[in-house]
Amino acid sequence: MTKPETNKAYFAAIDLGTNSCKAVIADEERNYVYSEAFSVRMGEGMYRDMRFTPEAIERGVKCFYDLKQVMADYNIVKCRAVSTASCRMAKNADEFIKKVYHEAMIPIEVIDGFEEARINLKGALQHVCGRTKYVVLYDLGGGSTEITLATNTPDPEIIHTISIPWGARNASEAFELVEYDAEKADRLKAEIAACVRGFVADCALEKYRGDLCFVATSSTPLRFVSMIEKFGKYDRDKSDGHCIRCADVDRQVERIFKMKQPEMLEDPYIGKKRSYIFTAACVIFKTIYDCLGAEKITASLKSAKDGIIEELVTEYQQQKARAERNG
Repeated sequence: MTKPETNKAYFAAIDLGTNSCKAVIADEERNYVYSEAFSVRMGEGMYRDMRFTPEAIERGVKCFYDLKQVMADYNIVKCRAVSTASCRMAKNADEFIKKVYHEAMIPIEVIDGFEEARINLKGALQHVCGRTKYVVLYDLGGGSTEITLATNTPDPEIIHTISIPWGARNASEAFELVEYDAEKADRLKAEIAACVRGFVADCALEKYRGDLCFVATSSTPLRFVSMIEKFGKYDRDKSDGHCIRCADVDRQVERIFKMKQPEMLEDPYIGKKRSYIFTAACVIFKTIYDCLGAEKITASLKSAKDGIIEELVTEYQQQKARAERNG
């Protein structure tokens, strides 16, 4: 964490997902002075009755309280905190959001799938912007997966997007897929495939295929990069921006499907936090690139939080310029 300068303006972005909470603080030049991901596991135990457990609420509130203490050291002029699938689905999401505001004074904005896709695009396209005319981005979260076809431009235009109501966390619980089971995996695969094939048909993807690239966000593709490149352990920063072949991912998926949960726990690319949900993540991830017909995928660490920072800084600079013009 970089020591704050008292005369500088800073911007904060918080993205609360079903499994993790990602937070960044940047200065006006878009230099990141703080970046962290917390394992809050908001969706853990939620699938049965679609309510956050008391333990999940406690973890989430503590995370935001701790972030408030970090933010207090900086001159934060703009902050945006968003929540996605877990707060969209949880019956007691309002209770959680009120507790966060009471403890940390940070308002959480529950965004829909379209807005999630839009700000993800803003962040994730930084690695591939302009290389092709169009891009398909998919973001595999803990409680949902967004797939979006858009123009591959600095200000991307969404052509078509869908939000699939399955992610690594809720799928692992609903389909009991901590370890690979062919029958259970096939049921999850069928659900995902039906959604992706609908996406392909609805957006007429074939007509874009000649000038199209594929980008995937979340830790799953970044973990595959670390495995394929033999980094020795999961390294999200080193993996960011790498392009990997789906055929190489297939070999890693095959290896993982043979592993038991204790083996995944000890695996340097998976680890304790992911060992209970990584099998489901692999099923979803592979099914998507198979149904999309992708041969290569660029893995991106940049996502919604980065898109939020970009928009907060731009808005601030525009406001400052208007104020200077008006004297």
